[in-house]
Amino acid sequence: MSLQVEVPERSPNRRAGRLGLLGPAFVAAIAYVDPGNVAANLTAGAEYGYLLLWVLVAANAMAVIVQYLSAKLGLVTGQSLPEVLGGRLRTWPRRLFWLQAELVAAATDVAEVIGGALALYLLFGVPLPLGGLIVGIISMLLLQVQSARGQRPFEFVVLGLLGVITVGFLAGLFFSPLDGAGMLAGLVPRFEGAQTILLSAGMLGATVMPHAIYLHSALARDRHGSGHSPSHLKRLLSATRWDVTLSLILAGGVNVAMLLLAAASLPGVAGTDTIEGAHAAITSALGPTIGVIFALGLLASGLASTSVGCYAGATIMSGLLRVRIPMIARRAITLIPALILLATDIDPTWALVLSQVLLSVGIPFALIPLARLTEDRALMGPFRNRLPLRTATWIVVGLIVALNLLLIGLTWTGQA
Repeated sequence: MSLQVEVPERSPNRRAGRLGLLGPAFVAAIAYVDPGNVAANLTAGAEYGYLLLWVLVAANAMAVIVQYLSAKLGLVTGQSLPEVLGGRLRTWPRRLFWLQAELVAAATDVAEVIGGALALYLLFGVPLPLGGLIVGIISMLLLQVQSARGQRPFEFVVLGLLGVITVGFLAGLFFSPLDGAGMLAGLVPRFEGAQTILLSAGMLGATVMPHAIYLHSALARDRHGSGHSPSHLKRLLSATRWDVTLSLILAGGVNVAMLLLAAASLPGVAGTDTIEGAHAAITSALGPTIGVIFALGLLASGLASTSVGCYAGATIMSGLLRVRIPMIARRAITLIPALILLATDIDPTWALVLSQVLLSVGIPFALIPLARLTEDRALMGPFRNRLPLRTATWIVVGLIVALNLLLIGLTWTGQA
């Protein structure tokens, strides 16, 4: 069995209402509420209160632009971002680009499997290595839905898991003593030491995720097909803007809720720098029911995001290397690093946060080509980015690259 990512399952229904055109962005949005987000956001809220709330708000605004551009590229060109790059790069640059993209996808997968394993441990006491294996097997079954039934049923499965994630991470917020003044202060951009910069980079990497940038172009193309007339393409792009905006409002709201929950209920509580400790503190402060709902949200997050991450890895490989491998083999290979980490004494939560920092470093490699390609008149024709969007895009690129350079500098000097 191999995952097909480039052939649409059927011709698009041109009479479908706007609601019927929604879906691909919600699958990509799973990347924005994965276990890496949980670790980064809970750590930020528990250790620094509302200080880094602005990072989530800014990152989510950036993500709306980025994900729209990715979907737009797929719809206009009929190719995914990896396919476009694969057709333009020479052999060795293409292979090196694939290597860094694959490493980013692997870091994503490690975070997702670890998160799912932690959830099974919290809910049922399952040992972490066994939990990671269970998460990997279930993700294979979820991917089988996409291979056997097509993209639309896969979207419905992912949307169902997204609903569980939303309830799981929002429930505790209704029982938390939020500080309105603290939240307003948290919207003012500022840092307090090198550690907050490192954590901010992790939060950024967990929000604007490279593998989601690569994947969304394929999701939009596969769902809606290619070769559209200019008028129909305008309609699809309009629906895509709604798709991206609504999905990321939901995902952004979940991320903000996690930070607010930690800031309101977990500051000063010992052990809240780990997901296990945060779960114990949430259970103690808000009751066992909220604790179980939180763990269920974490489990749904791990299961959904590892399936989407594997889909993204297949998109990257098929586009840049023009190679497809059986999904069972791919799932087994990408599962190995996570299982090794789970079998060691490494703190799983810290491994999650560090994986998000690696993702943050990988963002420019996906984002800069996307920005350049979507403003290319020869490639995009009349749908190339106009001046306001080009300006906003390069501002986003500049901010992300600047934060990553600062992070690398602090790490190099030993301050992070």
